[in-house]
Formats: sequence, structure tokens, C-alpha cells
Amino acid sequence: MTKEVLKDLHRQVNQAMVDKDIAKLEELLKADTVLVHMTGYKQPVSEWLDQIKSEEMKYYSWKEEAIKDIVIDGDKASLIGQSRVKALIWGGGPHTWPLQIEMHFEKVDGQWEIVKQIASTYE
Repeated sequence: MTKEVLKDLHRQVNQAMVDKDIAKLEELLKADTVLVHMTGYKQPVSEWLDQIKSEEMKYYSWKEEAIKDIVIDGDKASLIGQSRVKALIWGGGPHTWPLQIEMHFEKVDGQWEIVKQIASTYE
């Protein structure tokens, strides 16, 4: 059951990005969640959400290819999600990227919360 909850959180973030659903993203990603881009830039959640609002980052679609390497260790967990994401990022695009997200979770008051996302590409 826990694995399905973690997978669902990953999918909800992806869909909210495409839907430009800022309220949902704010619910899923707390203000202190760490976002690390492919470039290595550690971006505050509030800045990323502002860029989605302004369409500096515009997500058109996502297609899940895999969710793997799910590790659960007490009140901490992680997974790797791989999706084809069509997006316009900081003026580049739109392009479709093989986006890999290493997502980290902590259980707080019985609920899993996303605490870190690290983006990269995959082949």
C-alpha cells in the first residue's frame, strides 16, 4: 500500500505541473521542499511556482515510463520516476525531455510528504 501512495504522489505532482494547478502543487510540495534542477540549481518552491504561473516554465504533457527503485526505511522513502515531459523551460522549447525525478519523502503525522526532488535525464 505504501508503495502505491508514493507512486500516486509522484503522479499527482506531474499532473499538477501540466494542469498549472498551483494550489495542488502547494499542497504536495511544502515551502521547504528542496528542488534540484538538471543544472544543479537548487530552486525554492515559491520561485518554481511563480515560474509556472508566469509560464517561464510551461509543462504541456507527461507520459510515465517507469517508477522504480522504491525504498522505504521507517519514516523515510524514495523513488525514481521516469517520464517523457514536454515543456518550455526558461525560453527553451517546447521540447520533450526524458525527465527523471528522484523523489524523497518523510512521514509526518502519519502522512507521506515530499521533501526533495532531484531532476536529471535518462536514456
